[in-house]
Amino acid sequence: MTDLHSLSAVELLFGYHEKQFSPSEVLEDVIARIARWEPHIQALYAYDPDGARAAAKASTERWARSAPIGSLDGIPATIKENIATKGVPVPLGSITTKLTMAEADAPPSARMRDAGAVIFSKTTMPDYGMLSSGLSSFHPLTRNPWDLKMNPGGSSSGAGAAGAAGYGPLHLGTDIGGSVRLPACWCGLVALKPSLGRVPIDPPYVGRVAGPMTRTVEDAALMMSVLSQPDPRDSMSLPPSSIHWQSLESSPKGLKIGLMLDLGFGMPLESEVRKVVTDAAKLFEAAGATVVEVPTVMTHEMLHGLDAFWRTRSWDDISKLSPADQKKVLPYIYNWAEAGARMSGLDVIRGFNMTLSMRAAAAKLFQNVDYVLSPVSPVVKFAAERASPLNDPAKPFEHITYTVCWNMSENPAVSINGGYDAAGFPIGLQIIGRRFDDLGVLQMAKAFEEMRGPRRPWPQPPA
Repeated sequence: MTDLHSLSAVELLFGYHEKQFSPSEVLEDVIARIARWEPHIQALYAYDPDGARAAAKASTERWARSAPIGSLDGIPATIKENIATKGVPVPLGSITTKLTMAEADAPPSARMRDAGAVIFSKTTMPDYGMLSSGLSSFHPLTRNPWDLKMNPGGSSSGAGAAGAAGYGPLHLGTDIGGSVRLPACWCGLVALKPSLGRVPIDPPYVGRVAGPMTRTVEDAALMMSVLSQPDPRDSMSLPPSSIHWQSLESSPKGLKIGLMLDLGFGMPLESEVRKVVTDAAKLFEAAGATVVEVPTVMTHEMLHGLDAFWRTRSWDDISKLSPADQKKVLPYIYNWAEAGARMSGLDVIRGFNMTLSMRAAAAKLFQNVDYVLSPVSPVVKFAAERASPLNDPAKPFEHITYTVCWNMSENPAVSINGGYDAAGFPIGLQIIGRRFDDLGVLQMAKAFEEMRGPRRPWPQPPA
């Protein structure tokens, strides 16, 4: 039998239904997997195997009666630490955060728990979620299972590492500039950044979403069927919609697909990333789509403006800390945010207005194409100890040029493994759709998943 920890959620549900194995047996295999991997990758926070065992036992008893409570009953899952779970502190990756117990589950956590998921741990993140890295002043350094010298990405760093290592099938992250897609890219996973408001979240913010991180498109769709259920706490959430998330069969034939490659700013596109994306475009073309190169919706001016706005917003938070706590902030984050103290009100407004420019440019692009293919990251990989690929707080966002615009424009975008570099390190493909076409994006990801063929084996823990 295939190791239980490596089965997809869809496969686990079938196995439970057919009485092939139980949630308790699956959890024990996941726990054994964690014991082998965790000393090397440090992906978890507030790991609770005993609490999970109790939840799995209750699920096992329900499945024995053929009475599951929801569509995720008995499926092992992790939650990013900035998504509140009742009774667990939310440090936001920073040693400066005062640790108090969360009073309630946030909307995504609540939906997962209500559906019967066995939440056995939270996952790590960098300080305030403002890094695409596994570096944190609160958590140990999180590393990439594909290559322990390399970064898993962030800010959903622990979720990416846990997914690649086989800590069960379902992992929940958040994304405001690429934070589920970048770790998915560098860890070989599927991750959906939904349309803004599709998944209720608390607290809501401009561009901020929660999204699934899984090994398969089917599992991402399964999670979305749960996460997209309404919650009144999100003042920016979309109206409830009866989307048939498991209806993933769709052909690219007859579609017009844009191919977005060189942007003209930010980090240069590395040749191995370019090949993965252009090879994917050829597969879509062979399946009957018309593929045309399209210009970027993003400009250097937009990126610079967003940087100014985010620096100032972050400095507002840091400036409220005591002088002693300010000294504890990760130096990279402090040096980046401190420039916000020198921004004028006009600088900040101009910066925020760049988000509106991104929205307008994205809307114009999607008047002429159905979907867009692009890199997720311009670079294949970077060292685990770095805060970002450039590791320069003066140039913090040169690597999110392909991802952040879709947060601000609210378009759904998925990262899916498209191939590997010469050393076998994963490289992601990004598929972007029109606003609210979350299902269509998953359908195109599913079509690509089938066209691309088998993947390399998942990494194994060191002996």
